[in-house]
Amino acid sequence: MELPAWFEIATFVGLTTLLLADLAIVARRPHEPSLKEAGLWVSFYVSLALIFGLLMLAFTDGVYATEFYAGWLTEYSLSVDNLFVFVIIMARFQVPRKYQQEALMIGIIIALVLRGIFILLGAVVIERFVWVFYIFGVFLIYTAINLVRHRDDDEEYEENAFIRRMRKVLPITKDYHGAKIRVTENGKKMWTPMIVVILALGTTDLIFALDSIPAIFGLTREPFIVFTANVFALMGLRQLYFLLGGLLKRLVYLSLGLAVILAFIGVKLILEAVHENQLPFAGEREPIEAVPHIPIWLSLSIILGVLIVATVASLLKTRGQEITVDEPVLEPEEAEKIATGGPEAAAAAESRLADRADRGDGSDGGARR
Repeated sequence: MELPAWFEIATFVGLTTLLLADLAIVARRPHEPSLKEAGLWVSFYVSLALIFGLLMLAFTDGVYATEFYAGWLTEYSLSVDNLFVFVIIMARFQVPRKYQQEALMIGIIIALVLRGIFILLGAVVIERFVWVFYIFGVFLIYTAINLVRHRDDDEEYEENAFIRRMRKVLPITKDYHGAKIRVTENGKKMWTPMIVVILALGTTDLIFALDSIPAIFGLTREPFIVFTANVFALMGLRQLYFLLGGLLKRLVYLSLGLAVILAFIGVKLILEAVHENQLPFAGEREPIEAVPHIPIWLSLSIILGVLIVATVASLLKTRGQEITVDEPVLEPEEAEKIATGGPEAAAAAESRLADRADRGDGSDGGARR
């Protein structure tokens, strides 16, 4: 059973309107949201995603709804992992707290556009070449292994060449001018540091999308579900950033949980490819029925179960530890190389900052305000 065309059109119109309204609210009143305000917005967006899934259930036989929930949970959990890198970027560029909302919002919109392009390309490739699931599956398993291997490393990561180039080419002012990205100084048009922050947020998310997009295609081949799951996962990310704050350091087992999820989806993709029995050099062949097919309800159960276990175990592990909401600051040479490290960089940086916090090193306790 397919979704009605009017439902898909209405969804795109509704989501676009919501994003534009959100952007207008942020632009009109730049501020640092309170925990109550951030919590209410996160609850609103989570509720909206849950309701959307129920609407899909009402208009289909339920498979699409289950695929959406599984995809949304996967993308949302991976987006939470993104937040740690976002915190580092904000600290690196010393963005004033009251202007961070606008930087996050524009960065997220850039990320949505880039992800939309990725999704369209992925859908076309998968439609023509089912065997690409082998590549996706191996890549996700490789990523999962690296998440575990580099979790405690102090390894340096390659600097974002795009951001480095932009900083050299664009005429950029020394100081921020509110949330503006373009100003006039001494009669000359100049960019503000905010443009670099926004580009850093958007391109960093693109690196994470290299993992998340193949992962969700392992749960559904429907581009509409893939895109809406990404939109709902990213829409509340800005408020979640302020809600969690320093509490991110409490999620010490999040990277391990994500590694398990990515490895599971990687295996599922490979099994799907073997079941379809399509290879570029073998021509059309009959599916191999003996190869097990993992149903979507089981995928959803495993993803949800892993996230619950990782969260509860993390909170138990860090129980009693003093939690602050200050933003961590890396050493300058470390911060310069964090923007494109992907999930492995986030895990390694998280470990370094947690170690410093445990040692009580005040020099890394928070960003300058």
